[in-house]
Amino acid sequence: MENFIVSARKYRPVTFDSVIGQDTVTATLKNAIKSNHLAQAYLFCGPRGVGKTTCARILSKTINCSQITDETEACDKCESCEAFNTSRSFNIHELDAASNNSVDDIRSLIDQVRIPPQVGKYSIYIIDEVHMLSAQAFNSFLKTLEEPPAHAIFILATTEKHKIIPTILSRCQIFDFRRIRLEDIVQRLQYVAKNEGVEAEEEALHIIAQKADGAMRDALSIFDQIVSFSGKTVTYQNVIDNLNVLDYEYYFKMVEAFLRNDSVQCLLMLDEILNNGFDPHHFVTGLSSHIRDLLVCKDKETIALLEAGAGFRERYLGQTSNTSADFLFQALEILSIADFQFKTSKNQRLHTELTLIKLCRLTEEEKKTEISGYEQQKVTEKKIPAKEKQQIIENEIPPKDEVLKADEIPSVPLLKEENQNKEGKSRPAYKPQTTSIKAALNGNVRQKNEAIIDQVHDQSQAAEVVHKNSEFSLDELHSQWLEFLNSSNIDKTRLIQTIRAHKPKLEEGFKVIVALENKDQKEDFDRYAKSDILGYLKQALKNQEITLTSVLNEVKEKSKKPYTEEEKFNHLLEKNPHLKTLKQQMGLDFE
Repeated sequence: MENFIVSARKYRPVTFDSVIGQDTVTATLKNAIKSNHLAQAYLFCGPRGVGKTTCARILSKTINCSQITDETEACDKCESCEAFNTSRSFNIHELDAASNNSVDDIRSLIDQVRIPPQVGKYSIYIIDEVHMLSAQAFNSFLKTLEEPPAHAIFILATTEKHKIIPTILSRCQIFDFRRIRLEDIVQRLQYVAKNEGVEAEEEALHIIAQKADGAMRDALSIFDQIVSFSGKTVTYQNVIDNLNVLDYEYYFKMVEAFLRNDSVQCLLMLDEILNNGFDPHHFVTGLSSHIRDLLVCKDKETIALLEAGAGFRERYLGQTSNTSADFLFQALEILSIADFQFKTSKNQRLHTELTLIKLCRLTEEEKKTEISGYEQQKVTEKKIPAKEKQQIIENEIPPKDEVLKADEIPSVPLLKEENQNKEGKSRPAYKPQTTSIKAALNGNVRQKNEAIIDQVHDQSQAAEVVHKNSEFSLDELHSQWLEFLNSSNIDKTRLIQTIRAHKPKLEEGFKVIVALENKDQKEDFDRYAKSDILGYLKQALKNQEITLTSVLNEVKEKSKKPYTEEEKFNHLLEKNPHLKTLKQQMGLDFE
């Protein structure tokens, strides 16, 4: 029976051209070999499974090849290449820094570096997971790394570049390996499936690629696992069952329920998902990704950002046509807040259910907004200015042949109400003037009538301004000041207490002054509450001339009360000096 070799090893790249998703790195290395500009030390850093060690081996094999091809690849025919392929090369040394991280291990490496190669030009030392070396080992390695023998080349590989000391980084050429794109992983998996005689659905390979998170090695390992589970046919259903991935169908049905305001159906689907063993937090993050994919499908230029198979791509395009961009933005905001609050939530199921109910209410609020906007439009249409009404009347004047005679037109008063003077005596009512439509067409009386209509319109606008800037008392100001706390969304308890405890004063010209005790209170008030309170007071008291100013209470500033945690501690320390000793012995802090 033939021994099974995992796909990650069997299909490991052996040439620069076969490396997946690292074109910039491989092109730079090939040019360095071609121009004979090899550095004494390289540092390959990046996430797991993206080809760091693979590129290190290909580089080691190529620079020792005696017959490099025109494409700057190893020939696989010379003695050095054959020794490398059969794992018997003495010029390439691989070390694991996780198990050889002491000073003594580095000393033995330095002694070994002095020995020249027996075959080939260079001795290459590949040190994997180099960030695991101790600080003392790094320091002992510095001199050799900076000035190694001419035949020695070091290739360091790590997944955690930030853990390597700067003195090591400055002595290396650094290559940053990126995560492999989903499309590249899918193409590689299709190539492997074809060679292995496996029929795989494209959607299934997309799920495997997403689960691999940019790592080719992880994708091949998952592929082997799925093949062991389902045999020579890999389907979408087999993949989600084996990897315990939530079916995309749930996300599509959830969004449809949101658009119908069907919170009952959402809660039932959530119960089914949880009964299948899925974590609610995992469901929320998956729903966020689904909403994000719908959002990128809104524009033709961003459709390329959608990471899905051809079958699901059509479904995304179909569903996004029925959703508005505002709904998707608000849904993403709600889900991101829910994701952030999962760590502090004690009842995660209830937290998830409340999130789904909020999402169902989004479209309901949009409908209410549309209805209110329609009603507002109707009200606006009713309040047509006098000039526009006059223009409408003029446009509706019949043709000259159908104009009535002057004596056939009844008199129409322009102003019906009688005016009264300040003493209460009634003045003579305005005597309506009559005119013919023919005269109106000639423009004899039009200017006079327009002046009267403009005067009435200006008086109505002035009345509206007076109504907006109405007077109010200090008690009404205090009442609305406290009422603001009931309707606000300020989440700072200390700031709410400050607003509640400091009632404002009212000065002439609608100037509202609030006196605070210290600079910290004033800074918090100005930054987090001032603009909201001012807007609320203008609307609640129907006065747009209100101004709000925060000042420091001069009387209380002299005898400043403790406000911050440190000030409170110093205040108590004056009464009992032993508190300082207690704080030091117990290792206490202000938090």
